[in-house]
Amino acid sequence: MAMKKFSKPKPIPLLQRNRPSLLPSSTPIPNPTLPTPPPETSPEPFPIQTLSLSSSHNCLLTFLKTHFKPPFTPQNLLRFLKSKLHYHPNFTHYDFHIFNWASTIDSYRHDHSTFEWMARALASTARFVELGSLLRFMVANPCPCSDGIFSCSRIEPIFHFAINAYCRAGKVNDAILAFDSMKKLIDGKPSVVICNILVNGFVKNGEHDKALEFYNRMVKDRVKPDVFTFNILLSSYCRNSQFGLALELFKEMRENGSSPNVVSFNTLIKGFFRDRKFGEGVQMAYEMIELGCEFSNVTCEILVDGLCREDRVMEACELLIDFSRKGVLPIGYDYFGVMNVLCRKGCSERALEVFNELWRRGNCPTLIACTTLIEGLRKSSRTDEALRLMEKMLKEGLVPDNLTFNCLLQDLCNVGRTVEADKLRLLASNEGLDPDCTTYNVLVFGYTREGKRKEGEKLVNEMLDREFIPDIACYNRLMDRLANARPPLPSSCCC
Repeated sequence: MAMKKFSKPKPIPLLQRNRPSLLPSSTPIPNPTLPTPPPETSPEPFPIQTLSLSSSHNCLLTFLKTHFKPPFTPQNLLRFLKSKLHYHPNFTHYDFHIFNWASTIDSYRHDHSTFEWMARALASTARFVELGSLLRFMVANPCPCSDGIFSCSRIEPIFHFAINAYCRAGKVNDAILAFDSMKKLIDGKPSVVICNILVNGFVKNGEHDKALEFYNRMVKDRVKPDVFTFNILLSSYCRNSQFGLALELFKEMRENGSSPNVVSFNTLIKGFFRDRKFGEGVQMAYEMIELGCEFSNVTCEILVDGLCREDRVMEACELLIDFSRKGVLPIGYDYFGVMNVLCRKGCSERALEVFNELWRRGNCPTLIACTTLIEGLRKSSRTDEALRLMEKMLKEGLVPDNLTFNCLLQDLCNVGRTVEADKLRLLASNEGLDPDCTTYNVLVFGYTREGKRKEGEKLVNEMLDREFIPDIACYNRLMDRLANARPPLPSSCCC
C-alpha cells in the first residue's frame, strides 16, 4: 500500500485591503489561510478558515494561541516568528501564512522590523513568489515610519536583500521590478551598491547588453558609478571578446574620478594576455607600480603563469626578480610554478638562482616550492646544492615530507656520504621531522656498504627501540650484515 504524501502548502498573496498595481503577478495565487478553531473559540481574532489538512488544524491553532497572545504588536509577532515558529519542525513553513493573517487584524500594522525579517526568510528559502507578494504589500502598505515627510530608512536595505536574492537565482527581471518599486518608496537616488548588484546580475546571467543599458540608466539617474561598477563591466567586456571597449571604459573610469584598483588591473592584464599582447600586459603591471596600486597574488599568477604557458619562463623569472627588488612582490606569493617549469625543462641551476634571489630579499618560499626545487636538483645530480637547500629549509622551520627527505638521504648514501646523511637526520629530527622506518633502513644500508659497523649497530638498536623492527629475525639479519661488512679498500699508489 503506497504511503500517502502530504504536500507543502501552496504560496499565498498577502491579505491586503488595497491591492497594489506594482510588481504584477502573471498568475493568481491561491489564498488558503489558517486552521479552523475548535468549537470553544475565544474572542481573539485568530484565523477561521482552513488550510488543507484538517488533522493539523487544531495543533497549529493551539500552538499559535499558546505562544502569540495580545497585545498584537510587530514586536510580539517578530518575537513569535523568530523564537517560536522558526524552530518548530512542523509549523516553520507557515510563517508567511501567520504574517498574512496578522495583516488582517484591524488594530495591527506591520512595520519595517517584520517586513525585513519576512523578506529575509523568504529570500533565504528561495520562496520568490511569496517574496514578490511581500514586496507588493510593502508598496501598498508602507512602514509606519513613512507616515511623515521622509520614508523609512529600512526600506532600501529590505529591497537590497530581496534584489540580491533575485539576482543570485538568475531572476533578473524580477529584480528590476523590485528595483523600480523601491525607487518609488525611498527618498532620493538608490545607492550605487544596489545598482552594482543588478549590473552584476545581468553579467552573470550572460546579458551583457542589458548590463550596459542599466549602466546607462544609472548615469542618467545621476547615480555615480564606483570602481566596482567599472570592474564588473570590464570583466564583462573581456568575457565577450570586446577588449578594445574594455580599454575605452578604463579610460572613462579614470576620467570619472574612480581610481582603478587591483581587480581593474588584473582584468585588463588578463585581457592583454588573452589577446597575446604580453608586452602591453607587463606594461600595465608597471603602471600599477607607478600609481601605487599594490600587487595581489592573483596579479603575479596572471603574469607569471601566462608567460610560462607561452614558453617565456625566463621573462617570467626576470619579472619576478625585478618585482622583488622593487619591493612589490606580495607577501606569501608562491613561486612554485616557476620552479616547476624550470626544473621540468632541466634548468635547475637557473631555478636555484631565482630561488635564492627571491628568498634573500624576504620573499620566503612555500614548502612545495622548496621540495620541487630539491627534486629538480637531485635529478640534475646536484646533490651538494640539494643538501644545502635542505639544511637551509630545516633551519628556517620548513620541514619537508619524508619521501623527499629519504630520497636525498639515499643520494648521499649512494656516493659514500652516509655520515653527512646521518647528521642531516639529526638536524631534521631537532627541527620537527619524524624519521620513519625507511629513513633508518637507508642509513643502515649506507653504513653497511661503507663498513662502519659501530654507527650502523647504533641505528639498528634505535630502530629496535622505536619498534621499526618487527621480529628478532629481522634484527639478526641487519646485525649480521653489519658484522660481515668490510670497509672499502683504500686506494694505493705504486712506488
